[in-house]
Amino acid sequence: MTFDADLNACAALVERGDPWRFRAAMAAPVDLRKLLFPLYAFNVEVARAPWVTQETMIAEMRLQWWRDALEEIAEGKPVRRHEVTTPLASAITADDARLLDELVAARRWDIYKDPFEDAAHFERYIDQTAGHLMWVAARRLGTADEGVVRDAAYATGIAAWLCAIPTLEEAGRVPLLDGTSQGVSTLAQGALDRLRAARANRSKVEGQAQMALLPAAHAGPVLRAAAAAPQKVSEAALPDPRRHFALRALVSRW
Repeated sequence: MTFDADLNACAALVERGDPWRFRAAMAAPVDLRKLLFPLYAFNVEVARAPWVTQETMIAEMRLQWWRDALEEIAEGKPVRRHEVTTPLASAITADDARLLDELVAARRWDIYKDPFEDAAHFERYIDQTAGHLMWVAARRLGTADEGVVRDAAYATGIAAWLCAIPTLEEAGRVPLLDGTSQGVSTLAQGALDRLRAARANRSKVEGQAQMALLPAAHAGPVLRAAAAAPQKVSEAALPDPRRHFALRALVSRW
């Protein structure tokens, strides 16, 4: 696989739509970016699909388009031509495609304004979105303990979720089961604990698979701030983690 027009388009999509993961991909060796950029571009496209229209049926159709493309990959059929699906089909396996289908299905929550049913529903949403994405990336790049990867992914997902809460609330969503200061602090602390557990078991993620966990480099400062001063979440005053991320990424640390 070379950096052709499709891969360049994927990189541009990620740079615009997911700057944290763009920085993570750019910190990885060039050969690994050829897998990471299609995967992260797919995630950008799916994440924004529910938000580009107010019509729920159209949003459902947009997500279904991606599910159909993943079914083509999973079943080994000819894959529809697209700047993201074409390189993605070369980067992932049939089993990966089935996991990513669950990611797309989880994003249906974003279309509607119903709250999460319970804590299990919320945790499943984070695991099927941030968790599946990081796990697919890690296992494509090398050997990794799935539990460690999912701990890091959960922390990454919660950090991003806390940053997005003002936007979600403005759009009429109910992003948290417990939006009180104590509830936010507890959520952030729980994610921080899982990040620390993942870092303590860093050795279980080998070699190049470590590059899949680099998006977690931004999570620590966000989670610590939210745990200590949960009002910063609603005030959109959480720290900008870009400098912290850049420093860790220089030595490929998450």
